[in-house]
Amino acid sequence: MTGAEPVSGQAPGGGSGGVMAALQRFIEADGTQRFIITVILVNAVVLGLETSPTARDHFGGLLVALDTIALGIFVIEIAIKLIVYRGRFFTSGWNVFDFVIVAVALVPTVEWLSVLRALRILRAFRLLSVMPQMRQVVQALLSAIPAMGSVILLLSLVFYVSAVIATKLFGADYPDWFGSVGASLFSLFQIMTLESWSMGIVRPVMGEFPYAWVFFVPFILMTSFIVLNLFIAIIVNAMHQSDVEEHNAHEDAVARELAALRQDIAEMRREQAAGKRD
Repeated sequence: MTGAEPVSGQAPGGGSGGVMAALQRFIEADGTQRFIITVILVNAVVLGLETSPTARDHFGGLLVALDTIALGIFVIEIAIKLIVYRGRFFTSGWNVFDFVIVAVALVPTVEWLSVLRALRILRAFRLLSVMPQMRQVVQALLSAIPAMGSVILLLSLVFYVSAVIATKLFGADYPDWFGSVGASLFSLFQIMTLESWSMGIVRPVMGEFPYAWVFFVPFILMTSFIVLNLFIAIIVNAMHQSDVEEHNAHEDAVARELAALRQDIAEMRREQAAGKRD
């Protein structure tokens, strides 16, 4: 997903072209972006306070008013972008993300849609679209997904083979943990996360099967310390690649500007030389 690109070809003069250019400068201004970030943060705090009975009792009306004002600001922002960018608005994944987040808050909160009120906090995710640093992190994560496919397949294979083995070895004595492949998969996932794996599962199993560690220790080493670290390595590499691409793009832009500047200087020199000959 990329941020909204400025609309080219807008007339800087009067008329509708001048209005469009003014709206574009306003919505893309650094001050406007900082204001939107502030509104998002304040709105996130307000939505959090609404979950407190004490805050609702003392400031319920104020919290509702602040939430309504924030929603109004978001709607105005989206409306201006739609006016400025028109159809190009929906070519940006970030714009579509913002549009959906704001649209969810506008759905009437009838009884069977009351769950949507809880989704209002999703507006806090708009920080991902308005802050370039966070956009870069998300884009790096998305670009790493294809590379993680093979690691996911490897991890799935290890889990399935281990679940079948654990079911056959320990299922009869510990049906709650290993009575079926599904139960074994869940238990092995808990072990992989290292959540109460020793005293909660492995040591009780070792009380009946003293050599069960021969199965569990290699599983933990393979999943927790090898496969999961591959995920981290892929993500770090994707973020580094994203930084390199952004740096190269910046260098290319600077090189183009320098080339244009050299061309302008050369043309000025030619004009000066022609003027002296005349």
